[in-house]
Amino acid sequence: MLAIRLPAEIEERLDELAKRTGRSKSFYAREAILEHLDDLEDYYLAEKRLEDFRQGKAGTVSLAELMERYGVED
Repeated sequence: MLAIRLPAEIEERLDELAKRTGRSKSFYAREAILEHLDDLEDYYLAEKRLEDFRQGKAGTVSLAELMERYGVED
């Protein structure tokens, strides 16, 4: 269970969307969180990989090597 406080303007927009579509506000809040959560996870993973690279803890792989590894043709 999660309870969040939203600014009045956002709450009103969510209310209006729910009324127009017949879906619940919870449905749209859940959808928005799930969509953004994927982006946040990708962002923080990339940030960690970059930090590891800068600290010499990780190397790089060329595009050609990746293509060969996964059987992708030019």
